[in-house]
Amino acid sequence: MTDGRVTVSNLKKVYGEADEGEFLSVVGPSGCGKSTLLYLIAGFLDPTSGTVAVDGEPIDGPGTDRGVVFQDYALFPWRTVEGNTTYGLEEAGVPESEREAIAERYIEMMDLDGFEEKYPEELSGGMRQRVSLARTLAYDPAILLMDEPFGALDRPLRESLQDHLLDIWRDLEKTVVFITHDVEEAVYLSERVLIMTRHPGTKKAMTEVDLDRSKGREAIVTSDAFTRTKNAVWRSLREETETGTEAR
Repeated sequence: MTDGRVTVSNLKKVYGEADEGEFLSVVGPSGCGKSTLLYLIAGFLDPTSGTVAVDGEPIDGPGTDRGVVFQDYALFPWRTVEGNTTYGLEEAGVPESEREAIAERYIEMMDLDGFEEKYPEELSGGMRQRVSLARTLAYDPAILLMDEPFGALDRPLRESLQDHLLDIWRDLEKTVVFITHDVEEAVYLSERVLIMTRHPGTKKAMTEVDLDRSKGREAIVTSDAFTRTKNAVWRSLREETETGTEAR
C-alpha cells in the first residue's frame, strides 16, 4: 500500500505535488492538457521527458495504487452493479467471499442498496457514476484520479455527488487529483487548486483553499473566503483565456 504522494516534474516545467491525503483540483483552458496530466499519473501515457512518481517511485504503467474515475462512467453493460463493483477484485484474485463483502461495503457507501442486481442501462447517470466510484474504491487505491466525473450531470445532482465525494474523502483519507472545468466546483471540493497555462500546459499558479467546512454548502459558497478564492482562480484562468483569444 502506498501513501499516495504524487510528484510531477520536469515535463518542461514542474507541476508540483499532491500530498498524501490531499484533495487537489486542476483547472485550465480547454486543450491545455488537464486530462493528459491525469493520464500520465494514471500510467496510461508515457511522458516524452521528465518524470511522474508515486512516493518517489517513477510510474511505468497503470497500477492498483491509482484508481481512475471517468466522466463517461466506463461501466461494463453486461455486469450488474455488484458485478461491476467486484471487477477489480476479481482481476486481483481476491476470493469470492471477500469480494462480496467488500462490494457490499462500497455499494452501501454509495447509497446503492437494493440495486445490486441492476444493470447500468437501468440506472440514472448519477447512479452510474456512483457505481463507477464504488468499483474504483473497492480495490482500495491510495490515489483517486477523477477526470471531470460530474461534468455531464445536471447541477442539483452534481452538487449532491460533490458532497458525497467529500464525505468519502474525509472518511477514507485518499489522495484525490480532480480535473474540472468548473471553478466553483474546484474551490468547493479542494484544499488547493492548480491553474494551468493554455499551451503548452504548465503550472501557472497554485491557489490555497481555506474554508470553514464545518458548515453546510450554502454557508460555504456564500462566505467571503469562498468568493475571494473563486475570484482569484477566475482571474488567473481568465488571463489565460484572454491571451488565447488575442493570439487568434
